[in-house]
Amino acid sequence: MLARLDAPTSSAAVLELRAQASYGNGQLEACVSAWEELYALSLAEGHPADAARAAAMIAMYLMMDTGLMAPVRGWLRRAERLIDDAVDSPAEALVPMVRSYERFLCGDVDAVQEQSALAIERGERLNVTSAVVIGRVAAARVRIADGDVSEGLDQLDEVGTLLMAGEADPLTTGMMYCELICAAQSLALYDRATEWTDVMDRWRRAAAVGSINGRCRVHRAELLRVSGPCELAEAEALRACEELRPWMRREFGWPLMELGTIRLRKGDLDGAEEAFLRAHAHAWSPQPGLALLRLEQGDVPAATELIADAIAHPSAVPSKELPPHGDLRRAPLWDAQARIADVAGDADTVHRSAEALRSVATTYPTRTLSAAAILAEGRADLVVGALDDAIERCGTAVAEWIDLGAPFEAAVARTVLARAWDAAGQPVCARREWESAGAAFTAFGALRWAEHAREGGASSTTAGSTTHGMSPTAAPVVRARFTCQVDTRTVEFGGGSVQLHDLTGLRHLGRLLANPGREFHALDLVTLERGGTTGTAATGTAAPIEDGLVDVAEAVGAGLPVLDDQAREAYRRRLTEIEEDIEEAIRLNDPARAELAERDRDFLVTELTRAVGLGGRQRTTGGGAERARTSVTRAIRYALERLAAHHPAAATHLRQCVRTGTYCAYEPDPLVPVTWQV
Repeated sequence: MLARLDAPTSSAAVLELRAQASYGNGQLEACVSAWEELYALSLAEGHPADAARAAAMIAMYLMMDTGLMAPVRGWLRRAERLIDDAVDSPAEALVPMVRSYERFLCGDVDAVQEQSALAIERGERLNVTSAVVIGRVAAARVRIADGDVSEGLDQLDEVGTLLMAGEADPLTTGMMYCELICAAQSLALYDRATEWTDVMDRWRRAAAVGSINGRCRVHRAELLRVSGPCELAEAEALRACEELRPWMRREFGWPLMELGTIRLRKGDLDGAEEAFLRAHAHAWSPQPGLALLRLEQGDVPAATELIADAIAHPSAVPSKELPPHGDLRRAPLWDAQARIADVAGDADTVHRSAEALRSVATTYPTRTLSAAAILAEGRADLVVGALDDAIERCGTAVAEWIDLGAPFEAAVARTVLARAWDAAGQPVCARREWESAGAAFTAFGALRWAEHAREGGASSTTAGSTTHGMSPTAAPVVRARFTCQVDTRTVEFGGGSVQLHDLTGLRHLGRLLANPGREFHALDLVTLERGGTTGTAATGTAAPIEDGLVDVAEAVGAGLPVLDDQAREAYRRRLTEIEEDIEEAIRLNDPARAELAERDRDFLVTELTRAVGLGGRQRTTGGGAERARTSVTRAIRYALERLAAHHPAAATHLRQCVRTGTYCAYEPDPLVPVTWQV
């Protein structure tokens, strides 16, 4: 109720309750606005301690969910100016607590050590548990970033024990559980990340607030992306995106990148591209995913250029979800570069990437980073023809990834090992690895990779091939049937036949199969299902509809504004704060800080621009086009689930070749041509 009050209130207690209720209801801007009102009220009534605390809380919420450091610094400066008049108040501990993480996200290690020590000392003295816990986590993450991995992890485990004992408030507990997982993920310690994700998952069901549920889902998706299966990983990532949509601003690129990576492994190249480009639109680096996507699409030069640029200019976006700035953040980029250069036959680049990965694995000694380095070294050996070394290293990488519970990575290593055996003139050993890789990919749900493995087992490999170094083989045309009589659908494929009760999703599929390669807007499919004819749904203009149903333009609907009035006003205030931060950075001759603030400004300007349509009207989301996309996608997925229960081969083929989204299409694999009778 407090979060929905429209009338202004002058009570500090009510304003704080309103802020908490707004955050719990998923209204970040309303939460921040309530704290801003409390800050102004405290100043007006001559309570500097309360004003300092409110300013620190605003900085914390902005840092957690927007990733915009310039406004965070602005509110911290306000709080710091008030601390001298707020002796022995919680603000004394809260300000260095937030400052320690602001500095951590910006890569200022020395300042993190200083501020975290202050937060811990003052938190213990003033009984501010959140400051002690967050200060200790920041200090531990700095230890890890400095290469003292064992000590840093031990310190994080100690904090985890405090959290499990219930010694911190729910918001602090949830965010710090997330930090424990992020620290483990940055080191690719999947077993440790799994343990803490399980703990957080059990805790969040009863106590989570704000964005914590969604963040936990992203971590679960990250782990499923490693262990499989792909379907579960994608479902978790999609749910995470839905839950985090009201919360995250720039950091919304994080779940989108995870979704894209999962889809890339699954073989859904169009879906992966959509997710990567949406992440890029949120000012989040789409690498190495986008470069690897270009490799899958056969564009090796583009993949090479993209990954080289990403390594030369690594993302500087402040985020606690990513490893700190430095080589640990570049490790996935070097891993991808080794793979791309391997396909390109670029021995020098593969070698440099392998050396860089080995350096990271030496500084941060974990088995997963070491396994990645070993495989990159095996690729380097293979490219230059050192086949005995390549076979030994790739075999070691396979064993390591299997032992680490990473079947996809193990199968990828097997494909490199198979190529090495093939180059050494050992086709029987090569086929054994191709078959094992194919079986692992199939079980994982990476069906496109499984098909490549089957191709590799059936033919010799070519190092310069554009698809994982494999040469396609000609395949006979498959004749299939997808017909409907009354309400019974007959599906024949690959020698199997089944009859199903007809469903909306099956009718959508029938229209796509009847027009291979043609894109249908989701609104067109909905219109056809309702008995109309397609028109210009993609542009939102009217199309003739039979039986008196609404036309497409009406179906588009008003939707919801991309940014509501409160969010737009908050963005404008933050732009002013960012300009002040830029001016101060210039006065202090701090170009790095000014550059980060300018990126914050560019992001907010882009967000405000996206929210405005033609003639200055508000742009909306969630209207008819969005509803049609969601409806069609769900209908097709449900139909394929039903089909999979009776004819798995047909369902697998359709999942691989049918693209859903705003535009839907059936795009048959040229390596496995299919002629459908519809």
